[in-house]
Amino acid sequence: MLVRLLYVSRAVQPESTEAVHAILASARQHNLNNGITGILCYGGGVFLQAIEGGRSAVNHLYNHIIEDPRHQNVELLHYEEISERRFGGWTMGQVNLSKLNTSIVLKYSEKPEFDPYSVSGKVSLALLEELMATASIIGRA
Repeated sequence: MLVRLLYVSRAVQPESTEAVHAILASARQHNLNNGITGILCYGGGVFLQAIEGGRSAVNHLYNHIIEDPRHQNVELLHYEEISERRFGGWTMGQVNLSKLNTSIVLKYSEKPEFDPYSVSGKVSLALLEELMATASIIGRA
């Protein structure tokens, strides 16, 4: 059974690009081996991540993220059973939240800076889908 999970967290070291790159590298390796796909968005010290795959693999990964010392204030935004993947082309695509087009952000947010903590999981998922449709996601590895 496939599931999709969306969560938000804050980086313990918000200015560390090494931490973001380390998370992406470990995610890509782990995800490839475990049938997990998804997208990681980051910016302003915030991570927004959608992960898809088998229920056990996704649940295990989410529990690992909760315990990961690089993340704090982890909140589950959305969880659902799915019939097909939306982010199947990425072991872990990436988007820099701080560099989003303001018009796209304002479509989903009250302010020009996107804050996943202040919107619903469905809104965050809709933003990710728009980013995918507008080719804003990089790292199709």
